[in-house]
Amino acid sequence: MPSFRPVIALSRGLEILRAVNQQRQATVGSLHKATGLNKATIVRMLETLEHEGYIVRREEPTSYSPTGRALLLSAGYDEPTWIGGIAEPILNKFRREIHWPSDIAVLDQESMVIAHTTRVDGSLLFSRPAGFRFPILGTSMGRVYLAFCDAAEQERIISRLVTSPEPWNDLARSSKRLAKVLAHIRRTGYAVMDQTYSRHIFGGAVWALGVPIVGKGRLFASMNVMMLREAMTPEQGVRKLLHPMQKVAATIADALGARIDARPYPRTDKT
Repeated sequence: MPSFRPVIALSRGLEILRAVNQQRQATVGSLHKATGLNKATIVRMLETLEHEGYIVRREEPTSYSPTGRALLLSAGYDEPTWIGGIAEPILNKFRREIHWPSDIAVLDQESMVIAHTTRVDGSLLFSRPAGFRFPILGTSMGRVYLAFCDAAEQERIISRLVTSPEPWNDLARSSKRLAKVLAHIRRTGYAVMDQTYSRHIFGGAVWALGVPIVGKGRLFASMNVMMLREAMTPEQGVRKLLHPMQKVAATIADALGARIDARPYPRTDKT
């Protein structure tokens, strides 16, 4: 429980800075429409942010834009930790329901990085803790992320994978075959682990099913369930687990979106 009530002026200042950052070229009128704050309050916040160097005032017409100093506010941001922390209780509950471990992962350059795992020590005879990096085209989470990300991001990722010598990246060097694979993933809503990767890393004993975590028009991450092939075939896994996984992914996406949209304080007036 907080020791003190929130500092309303600080909360409002941060809200204005967020709105300026989103609009990139904001006016007092556009900020009033976006936040509902009184215009006199908005002007005070803008002048304070300009004084501190986080925004710059432009003339003809008068507008406000964020400066490079605003980037300092994100220097300590850790996306895997943030996403993993929100997903943790949801995935832990899911593990108790299905009895198989799950991971959630985010993109990092040409790799995926685990943000949270429900794997316990010794589970499936290998360890992939939070922070573990793994290839995109070899894994279900990487493939499903690539299939559902926007075209510009997809192109950037593929351009990096083309030069990588691992056998599962051969797919990146065959544009027609890759396009067909990604179209199938988007159509079905899931991806499975590449068999070459499974054989290379797990001796073919393990496979995984991956789905995207999408909400509010944004691809946040991807999640999987990993299974022993002798216990459940991919066909059985898709039939049994795809729908429950998609429901969990939607729950995580809703929680992430709600955290992003959450107001810093309960407003009782517009001053």
